[in-house]
Amino acid sequence: MSTKRIVSRRAALKGLSTAGLAAAALAPATGNTADSSTRDLRSATPSAEARKLISERVFQASLIDTHEHLIEEAERLQGAAHPRVSCDDWALLFSHYLNSDLLTAGMPKADMDRFLSAKVDPLAKWQLIAPYWPAVKNTGYAQAVRIAIQELYGVEELSAATIPKVQAGYEQTRRAGFYQRILQDRANIESCQVNSLGGEPFHRSSMPTLLMQDLSIVGMFAGPDIARHATPAAIKVNDLADWHRVIQWWFDRYAKYAVAVKSQQAYSRDIDYMRVPAEQAAPVFKKVLQQEPASSEERKLLEDHLFWQAVDQATTHNLPVKLHTGYYAGQNSMPLSRLRLNAGSAAELCRKSPDTRFVFMHLCYPYYEELLALAKQWTNAHVDMCWAWIINPVAAKDYLKKHIVTAPINKLLPFGGDYIPVEPVLGHAAIARRGITQALAELVEEGWLKLADALELVDPILHQNARQLFRLARKAETLRKADWAK
Repeated sequence: MSTKRIVSRRAALKGLSTAGLAAAALAPATGNTADSSTRDLRSATPSAEARKLISERVFQASLIDTHEHLIEEAERLQGAAHPRVSCDDWALLFSHYLNSDLLTAGMPKADMDRFLSAKVDPLAKWQLIAPYWPAVKNTGYAQAVRIAIQELYGVEELSAATIPKVQAGYEQTRRAGFYQRILQDRANIESCQVNSLGGEPFHRSSMPTLLMQDLSIVGMFAGPDIARHATPAAIKVNDLADWHRVIQWWFDRYAKYAVAVKSQQAYSRDIDYMRVPAEQAAPVFKKVLQQEPASSEERKLLEDHLFWQAVDQATTHNLPVKLHTGYYAGQNSMPLSRLRLNAGSAAELCRKSPDTRFVFMHLCYPYYEELLALAKQWTNAHVDMCWAWIINPVAAKDYLKKHIVTAPINKLLPFGGDYIPVEPVLGHAAIARRGITQALAELVEEGWLKLADALELVDPILHQNARQLFRLARKAETLRKADWAK
């Protein structure tokens, strides 16, 4: 283990572990008046010492990141010439998620557009967000960015006086090899699983074992996106049977390289997919193919049929199925009443396809109690805490505590940064490690776990579950032999 990695983790704890240990020292101690069953549940180790041991174990363990939207490093180094790099300066760290908190706090969109513009002097950008920074600086979105800026650029607080140092740090950091330096050397992340937003269903990464890829299935059933999928397959689509062949082509070509399949269609509808026979879906597909109008009911019927066509292919190829649930990115658009339906619909998916390994993402926030019940009840339901630590870090910590004492621990995936820019992943990972430490320490302090049991949970939570669910060792070996990786 490199000295740099150890120092980085210590720096991430600086200012946090002291307060945590002080709070732990105030936890009620096990007294002589407790009965024997209570004494058995409690650790004999003093609370502060237990928290220290757990913290060291959590911050030293490697972490698997099960959800990102990172673009390739070579594309990022193109700067603002790349369509998904709005500006190549320190403001880019604010462009994913934290921009939403700033807009929700009242920042005018015109000011945000200027803040994220490549045409505005980076040193003049602070004045655009300064009026709103006090309102958002303590949210999870902001804390991830603040930790990244502290760790990477050595800047404790953002201000007009420190922005020149932040910009200089940005320029010095954003150089060839910085993905590995940030993800592996600093955050101690083994590998990331990327849902590429570049348009192609499967992205052939130039860093295939670091940026492992999902196979996106949303365009196979939403729309569907015929041109994007049929053209690479060289299949002329005249009817539904042809479209089935297109879907199969993508799985036959890329399933061996993908770690999972992914759909984010829950942004536009519930995940209540019914098993619709092909003969009912075929006439609707013909309408879509001929660009004839189709009702919303017909559209749902076709989407439901094609969803299962893709999911059944994933199951045949032994790929887990990742589905967005819960909270929406952005602002002023989320239909909260529909989100509440996600967990119940997820249970129906598990019932309809018991051989499919479903991964339900983002804790279905804010309805995570329902997701916990799902994980406890259904063998094929897995919970991914990706994004959750920066949506609501306290809720994520509470969910983890509850999951440990409620559902099998092998059903849990603890972390995914869910970012387009790589730098905030470092901050998000530090928040997740802090939350995992707090969850385990509190369970020990409250008497629900023995210290030895808490320490035994660290490796399964941080990396073993993901290694097993996604068969990562086998995938890495296959990816190293991929034709584009040579």
